[in-house]
Amino acid sequence: MPLSEPAERELLHTRAIAINGYLRTDGQIDIEAHMTDVKTYPFENRDRGTVVPGEPLHGMWMRMTVDSALTITGCEARMEYTPYAICPGVAPNFERLAGLAIKPGFLREAGLRVGGAQGCTHLRELLQQMATVAFQTMHSVRRRGAASEAPPKTTRALMNTCHAYASDGPLVRERWPDLYTGPDRSNP
Repeated sequence: MPLSEPAERELLHTRAIAINGYLRTDGQIDIEAHMTDVKTYPFENRDRGTVVPGEPLHGMWMRMTVDSALTITGCEARMEYTPYAICPGVAPNFERLAGLAIKPGFLREAGLRVGGAQGCTHLRELLQQMATVAFQTMHSVRRRGAASEAPPKTTRALMNTCHAYASDGPLVRERWPDLYTGPDRSNP
């Protein structure tokens, strides 16, 4: 369902993010993100001169390789367009994410490795979405290998992460009655 009719307005900025999950031949998955920011008007930039409408102010790539336990085995970042010439210098720091597991606390741990001046705000912002895509992609890989529902460990990780997966809600009651915590637990 689309949003309601907006007020009269003028488009000034567009951020586009595409994140894809790939199954590699070695059984790991690659999560690849591309983010761009463009303006609809020309503006002056200290390091680049005039940035014309449609030319990216930010154009950044990141690839995270993840094993079957959702542990990052490699991470590569590239900055094709940046507002400052110095920005690409932090891209190699994202290799520090290798060894981190995508699980509760992931973003906090990632921040310790590539936070503040050791990283890039825009690439760090991609990490949450990339982690979600890693989870979704690995779920697809696991579903291909087994006709059953998601493994119990994965299912438990979903509990209470959103409205649909509320442990006392109808979806959990129907799909995973053993994990249901709502009323009439004994008679699902």
